[in-house]
Amino acid sequence: MGDTYVGARTPRREDSRLLTGKARYVGNIRLPGMAYAVVVRSPVAHARLLGCDAKAARAADGVLDVIVPADAEGLRLPCVTLAPGQRMTSYPVLDTVVRYVGQPVAVVVATGPEAARDAADLLDLDLEELPAVVGPERAVEPDAPLLHPEWGANTVTDFVIGDPDCEAAFEGAAHVVEMTFRIGRVSPHPMEPRGVVASYDDGELTIRIATQAPHHVREHVADAFGLPHDRVRVVGGDTGGGFGGKEHVYPDEVLVCLAAMRLGRPVSWTESPGDRLVSTLPARAAVHRGRLALHADGRFAALHVDVLGDLGAHPSNVGTSPLAVTATTIPGPYRFERVAVRLRAAVTTTTPTGSYRGFGQPEATWTRERLVDEAARRLGLDPVELRLRNMIEPGELPCTTRMGQTYDSGDYPRALRTLRDLVAMKDDVPAKDDGRRRGVGYSCHVESTGLGPSMDMKAMGMLAGGYETAVLRMEQDASVTVSSGVVGMGQGIETTLAQLAADHVGVPIDRVRVVLGDTGTSPYSSIGSIASRSLTVGGGAVIRGAARLREKLLAIAAHRLEAAPGDLELDGSEIRVKGDPRSSVPLREVATLAWRGWDLPGGVTPGLEERVSYDPAACTFAYGAHAAAVAVDPETGAVELEGYWVVNDSGVLVNPSIVEGQLRGGVTQGIGMALTEEIVYSDDGQPITDYLIPTTREVPDIEVVLLETPSPVTPGGMKGVGESGTIGPPAAIGNAVAAALPELAGRVTDLPLTPQALWRLRG
Repeated sequence: MGDTYVGARTPRREDSRLLTGKARYVGNIRLPGMAYAVVVRSPVAHARLLGCDAKAARAADGVLDVIVPADAEGLRLPCVTLAPGQRMTSYPVLDTVVRYVGQPVAVVVATGPEAARDAADLLDLDLEELPAVVGPERAVEPDAPLLHPEWGANTVTDFVIGDPDCEAAFEGAAHVVEMTFRIGRVSPHPMEPRGVVASYDDGELTIRIATQAPHHVREHVADAFGLPHDRVRVVGGDTGGGFGGKEHVYPDEVLVCLAAMRLGRPVSWTESPGDRLVSTLPARAAVHRGRLALHADGRFAALHVDVLGDLGAHPSNVGTSPLAVTATTIPGPYRFERVAVRLRAAVTTTTPTGSYRGFGQPEATWTRERLVDEAARRLGLDPVELRLRNMIEPGELPCTTRMGQTYDSGDYPRALRTLRDLVAMKDDVPAKDDGRRRGVGYSCHVESTGLGPSMDMKAMGMLAGGYETAVLRMEQDASVTVSSGVVGMGQGIETTLAQLAADHVGVPIDRVRVVLGDTGTSPYSSIGSIASRSLTVGGGAVIRGAARLREKLLAIAAHRLEAAPGDLELDGSEIRVKGDPRSSVPLREVATLAWRGWDLPGGVTPGLEERVSYDPAACTFAYGAHAAAVAVDPETGAVELEGYWVVNDSGVLVNPSIVEGQLRGGVTQGIGMALTEEIVYSDDGQPITDYLIPTTREVPDIEVVLLETPSPVTPGGMKGVGESGTIGPPAAIGNAVAAALPELAGRVTDLPLTPQALWRLRG
């Protein structure tokens, strides 16, 4: 059949059920005898829980159970990624010391959600308040109150990555740009909130949950309760967005499982809108002190960044790894003679920070690209030309950066030049004379995608593997079922895996079914759909499994047709001798022979099922260039985006429509990080819950141009795209604002760039 489907704009097969109300969301699940849970959360940021009087709550109508810390003693969840010297490697599901507003302190279970909510209000918490610690800079001060006194400090880790002699490069540099950046805390905001329905029957725990990583959930819940892994089944549905916030199991979800085990009946819980900002893990919060050294001719000499990250109350599942990704991706697409990052992480009395789309890469891009633009401004150079002067050329790839990442393939200058030409078309249109100041900003990045290989992950301190397994089975009627450990969460993976299988086996796509998200039937996946790896790694396994399945089909047909396998072609519904269409055998007949074990060639076993594990040899590296055009009201600080452009290369494009959708969605989230979104805390640790995600008013038309440089690393040549759109917008928008307000450019350092923040810069 050739490449009939790879590269085609095949309509997403998921959409028919998503758009007709037939999607399988956790909130739609109803089981006989199901009870409902409400999580009681701390109203203060730091305290000792001296008592939890549950008498009134237990006596309320409809209440079935109340779980307090004493009932969950010993239940802990692991930190999967560990930093050098990290003092805490797991954390309790319920604790008698509160370290953030929103921390679970109890669970109430009742026959209905309203009864559970009413009873939760009757719980009497005896809290002895302790001093709050807000912000990582305050946390590392010598007199800061300690969250974990046994540590003797609030610092979790402090180490250096990169060139040990980086500092010397600054001493002889012709120019040095130094700036301190503060990056606001932002939150994933999927359409479907977190939710779980747990049931326990005959010693088996079944967890229906909105998750990006079903096997991850299974392992951690089983280990928490001391259950054999084969007695825990995790079933994911049509997860309505994840963005990193659903890549692991949370304490409140484990407590719902505990309730189901105690009651012997199903228990349902859905995160309330009011709880999301204090319970679902946010991300990004960090302070960067960045320095860029340049030679007299504008060549980059060195880059050094001191990263101080805010981990919140304790290291989460991912711990400091987003900060480590910031460090390793800091060079971007440029040549530097020396690069180093000092990485520190501190605990504060705020919600623990975790994963969010981009995973440390938007932060790296913000700091690096703002330094580059500020250097261009001070030296009187064009910011695009300065970038091109220092950009890695395609003939230099593959190459290893100063931070140890080996870029695989691409043409970074082409992306930036293409972007500049797109923006130039807008410059032909006269700007409005409305008193606002206008500017265009650029940003470039290289994105680490396709997280693997397993041994590299071990070296990075990740207690997980990076391989994926695919199972491809052809039935007697020649239909194909593909099963994978990655999951769907809106990214169209059902469609793209079907496209790969259809092309590489050689069957029509409507004969391919994709099954995902159930640990009882899906092959094992250690980390699931995170880190732009679903298609790159999961698809790599599908391609290899499809090749084996096709090879077996051709061997059986060759025996049947008395021909050599190399002389045959599989095209849809039949296998035929090349150039002789009369010498053929129906594919269905070949499949039937295989399953019956009839007339098979020597050495070929009955059946048509291939199971293949693919552990990538290395990560892949997508890249992109972004540009934003802004209009800034100098009196109010209000920023309007008047144009946005993206040039992106994610390797072989299995489905360009899905790639464009992923990019536009990611850009929208990046716009929120740049302009409106931030979780702010008062000095006593109380979150200010006005949280403004961008709407259609704030998001302009986003023009996307796709480049296609295959990766030599992975089967099929794909690179990831799930996070690409999110990485560039903050820096592009920040550079555009700085261009519009050159008198303030050196002070455009903090995200988000709200009207109030910009107005204050003028003071």
